[in-house]
Amino acid sequence: MNRMVLSIVLLLGFAPASAQEQPYAGYEQRPTKALSAQQIADLKAGRGMGLALAAELNGFPGPIHVLELADKLGLTVEQRGAVDALYAAMKAAAVPIGERLIREEAELDRLFATRSVTPVSLAAATRAIGATQAELRNAHLAYHLSTVAILTQEQMRRYGELRGYAGVQPHHGNH
Repeated sequence: MNRMVLSIVLLLGFAPASAQEQPYAGYEQRPTKALSAQQIADLKAGRGMGLALAAELNGFPGPIHVLELADKLGLTVEQRGAVDALYAAMKAAAVPIGERLIREEAELDRLFATRSVTPVSLAAATRAIGATQAELRNAHLAYHLSTVAILTQEQMRRYGELRGYAGVQPHHGNH
C-alpha cells in the first residue's frame, strides 16, 4: 500500500508542465500588458504600491497610514493637519507621475504590438519608464521623511507596534 501511494505521489510530481497553470495566461488581453487593472487604478490614485517599503519598514511612517491610525496615535489637531497636508501634497505629486508611467508603459506595449520596436526605440522607452519609476518612488519616499518630523518618538514607537512591525526602531526625527 505504501509503495502504491509513493508511486502515485511521484507520478503526480512529474505531471507535464502544460497541465500546470501558466503564470501569464490572460495577460495578453490587458490593454497595457505590463500593468494590471489594479496597478493602473493605484497609479491613477497616487497609491504607494509598496514603493516606500524601505522607509516604512525602517521606522519612517507614511502619511496615509499615520492618518489611518491618527486616533490610536493620539495625533493633535496640528499634527493631523500637517500629516493631512503631506498626504495631499504626496498625492498631488504622485498622480501625474503615475499617469505618465501608464502612458510610457502603453507606448512600450504599442512598440511591440505593432512590431515597430527597434533597439533604439526600446532603449528610449525603457529608459523613460525607469526614470519615471524612480521619480514616483522618490515622491513616495520623500513624504515618509517629512512625516517623521511631525511625530513624537512615542507616536512613532506606537505606530510600529500598531502596524505589527517587530523590532523596527523608529527614526529619531525632530521630536
